[in-house]
Amino acid sequence: MLSGLGLTPDEATALLLSVKVATVATLCSLPPGLAVAWLLARRRFPGHALLDGLVHLPLILPPVVTGYLLLLGFGRRGVFGAWLSEIGIVFSFRWTGAALACAVMGFPLMVRGMRLSIEAVDRKLEQAAGTLGAAPPLVFLLVTLPLSLPGCLAGAVLAFAKAMGEFGATITFVSNIPGETQTLPSAIYTLTQVPGGEGAALRLTLVSVAVSMLALLASEVLARRMRRRLGAG
Repeated sequence: MLSGLGLTPDEATALLLSVKVATVATLCSLPPGLAVAWLLARRRFPGHALLDGLVHLPLILPPVVTGYLLLLGFGRRGVFGAWLSEIGIVFSFRWTGAALACAVMGFPLMVRGMRLSIEAVDRKLEQAAGTLGAAPPLVFLLVTLPLSLPGCLAGAVLAFAKAMGEFGATITFVSNIPGETQTLPSAIYTLTQVPGGEGAALRLTLVSVAVSMLALLASEVLARRMRRRLGAG
């Protein structure tokens, strides 16, 4: 099917790997992203500003620095990587490491979208559910989450789009190994360094733009449908 787009087998592999990495990164980020967003939106505690700063740190750090920190932490000899490798979990120079790097880089966008959406939910509705005997987890599941779902969805799609375009942290942490860690941005970079590779680089660039735009459009459509359903309910 991908050959119909004019992609070579190597280019198709890079595209499929990018989608795989971005999907895994987004899905794995959802539970902690939602928890952190709720915590920042609904609770005040010592260290609130510090947590907020740590969450957004990947947005302001050079991606190469983030990748290097991941290498120090999750490389085979890293603080956590050495222990994880003993139980068979390896991130460095694996596609799973690319997913980890993409998850870290997209996490701030996901949390910000979710946090703003949760903050927009009328707290009186949550309080009313609480006075009717609903426990806090139930209030979140039945009131807060449904009402904030459009924004949460938008945050998840932004994280996915960010993961599709992530380059600096990924190449620093897991290198650029064809078939294993070479995602679309890495493949484009490689092609720009090869004489005569401009055409293929442009083709992959257009594919990358198309995939990201489709993700954003899908997010908007789903968010509108969700708002209509909530409004009708």
